[in-house]
Formats: sequence, C-alpha cells, structure tokens
Amino acid sequence: MCYNAIMSTVRQHELISVADYLDGEEISDVKHEYVAGAVFAMAGATIAHTIIATNLTRAAGNQLSGSPCREFNSDMKVRINLARGFRFYYPDAQVVCQSNPQSERFQDSPVFIFEVLSESTRRIDEGEKRDLYLGLSSVNAYVMLEQTASTAVIYQRVGDDFERSVLDQPDSIIKLRHPDVELSFEEIYRDIRFPARH
Repeated sequence: MCYNAIMSTVRQHELISVADYLDGEEISDVKHEYVAGAVFAMAGATIAHTIIATNLTRAAGNQLSGSPCREFNSDMKVRINLARGFRFYYPDAQVVCQSNPQSERFQDSPVFIFEVLSESTRRIDEGEKRDLYLGLSSVNAYVMLEQTASTAVIYQRVGDDFERSVLDQPDSIIKLRHPDVELSFEEIYRDIRFPARH
C-alpha cells in the first residue's frame, strides 16, 4: 500500500500498523507522529526553531564526544510503548546512551529529550509529551526551550520524581546529570535575534 493511500485511510479514521507507518515515513516528504494507529502531520519549523535545535545538538555532541552517549537531531524518532498502543514522536533533539541497533528507525531509551516550543506545538509539548517522556524509565531530563526569548523549562530526575526549574537569564547554563552535560544559553541561542518587546 502506498503512503498516500495510507494517509487517505487515516483520514477515514481507520488505524494503520506500526510497520506501515515506519515504511511510509521512509518515503514521505512530511514527518508524521504516530499515536496508537493514528498519524498526524507535523508543522514546518521556523528558521529560529531550526537554529536553536541545531545549536543545541552541536553543543551536546561536542561534550559527549568520546563517551558511550550520543546526540540525535529531529530526524530520529522516540518510541513509547503504552498498554493502549505505541507512540512515535520526533523530539527536536535527544541524547541516548544505550542505542537501538543502527538499522532501527527509532530510539527506545533516551536519557535527555529537548523540544523547542512554538505556538502550534506548545500545548502538546507541555502536556501530553511531557507526561509520556517523563514516564520513560531511561529519561533523566526533559528540556523545553522558548524560541522568542532565552528561557528554558527543565524537568530533571531526582530519585523517583522530577524537579521542575526555569532559567531565563541570558547567561544561564543548563546543567544536566547522567551524563553530565552543561549547555549555555550563549551556545543554544547563538545567532538568534529575539523579537522586540513592546
């Protein structure tokens, strides 16, 4: 079945299999996220969004060089296995220390997950995705970054729970643990011109 036919089927409220979804993503010009058989097209990113995500991935990768952990950009999916079905999301960046085989098209055990917030994704990033990401036993931190101001909301694992913190100063540094990574706003927001505040 071609991917266009799959998308047509989805619009008729029929569910598709994980195998059809993964195969379809290989040939699709548009990324889709998968929620228990339903497929949702992702909106395109702004230039600012892409710069922030790229800066972040580069900064994390520089610090992880030589370690068993590595960074992945927004082309790599995260798979979440729930009793009510699989979900596949494309975070803007992630760090993985125990990777799936290189032939796979997704990761199951990210330690850090990053999302750059936009108006079209804020509600799901701050709600549904946050809850599901923090439910993964491998995750030690979930970081949400604003693109219109130098601000980060961080959920960092402390024992069996997560501690929420907010950084909003231009010289802020995000300090993550397990593995130890420090990401400065100077690096993350390099070349970003914030809109003027009135």
